Amino acid sequence: MTAVTPNLPGQDKLGEKDSRYVDIPGLPWTPTRFPGIDQKILMEDKERGLYTALMRWAPGSRLPMHEHVEIEQTYIFEGSLKDEEGEATAGNFVWRPAGSTHEVVSPNGALILAVFIRPNRFLD
Repeated sequence: MTAVTPNLPGQDKLGEKDSRYVDIPGLPWTPTRFPGIDQKILMEDKERGLYTALMRWAPGSRLPMHEHVEIEQTYIFEGSLKDEEGEATAGNFVWRPAGSTHEVVSPNGALILAVFIRPNRFLD
């Protein structure tokens, strides 16, 4: 099995077909390479590119221009994310088609669940 939850205690003792119960409060926040954006990786499969993360955006944080290689899905728990097409606010869901590009800012901060089939390709 290539999918894992980084920092999941006891993961090494689980069988290949065992469910992974993730204690999200117990996972550490880790910084991304983008200032003000931290994440808790819930599941990743680097071989296939699958990636699910809880992400915390500080007010004013920005994700530079990038392309969605495959569909991206985002649920907003708190705050909002904004780009040139609109603003996704708390309690709402936005998904973006493969091949779409944009730059994103969080005006007042945000807590989101992001699901990727393949990682974004950054155009910086």
